[in-house]
Amino acid sequence: MGRAPAGYPHCMPTTDRADLSAIPAQSQEWPGTTRDLDPPADHGEHSWTARGRLTGKRVLVTGGDSGIGRAVAVVCAQEGADVAIAHLPQEEGDAQETIRLVEAAGRRGFAFARDLRTEAANAELAREATRALGGLDVLVCNAAFQMTHDDLEAFPREQVQQTFETNVFSPFWLAHSLAEELSDGGCIIMTTSVQAYAPSEHLLDYASTKAALTNMVVNLAQELGPRGIRVNAVAPGPIWTPLIPATMSPDKVEGFGADTPLGRAGHPVEVASAYVFLASDEASYVSGTVLGVTGGKPVF
Repeated sequence: MGRAPAGYPHCMPTTDRADLSAIPAQSQEWPGTTRDLDPPADHGEHSWTARGRLTGKRVLVTGGDSGIGRAVAVVCAQEGADVAIAHLPQEEGDAQETIRLVEAAGRRGFAFARDLRTEAANAELAREATRALGGLDVLVCNAAFQMTHDDLEAFPREQVQQTFETNVFSPFWLAHSLAEELSDGGCIIMTTSVQAYAPSEHLLDYASTKAALTNMVVNLAQELGPRGIRVNAVAPGPIWTPLIPATMSPDKVEGFGADTPLGRAGHPVEVASAYVFLASDEASYVSGTVLGVTGGKPVF
């Protein structure tokens, strides 16, 4: 078999990454933190090989403090983009580490502590991030909330409301606020999930929001395409982030991702490559699609 082209990140050796095939039982207080993950997750700080695919672009990533959001912010910076992230106030420590990694890549980084459950908060973030970056080319709607329960009656009303406000309403209001700024060449990327296609009972409300986002992507692609805006989504499978031990019982965390055809959970950087592709000019004719990064679990 031939060797991959030099610098091609999708075919990087993974021998230096922590083995995620046997994740031990563990728990964290919500919203969780990267430093307490066992084993540690790879966000691309040292493993990513950049090719300058986002040079000069300006990117806003919600939920950019840890997990998939951190990996997207870090690799976008390494690809040449300036990056702003949004995070919850209680995630300040992880958020500052993300900004440090963005700046270590030689790019400008900005962090905004925001709870994005209201229209006003999203409009404010849109204004402030655009001002800080001097414009915006890529919007990544990645912030999400989940909390697991085993029975329908156990899902609290306030949790269901929080899940939909965070996972569905926020992306809608951000797209609404930034459509004019993104016109003529910008793009929107949303984080859906394999849960939209194969929902787990203990993630009833979360899975529902991800199905809604999938529909929103298709509709927005039709709506915004004539304005020169591409809209796509990435549907991760089981990815090792603080969200997992902070929202699932230890028995569900143990062995997380081992039921995939590849036999393990994914590292955040292994999903980030999909966002880089969709944000780059390589995807100039890609819109209205959902790109699955699931370890082999079907997305259809």
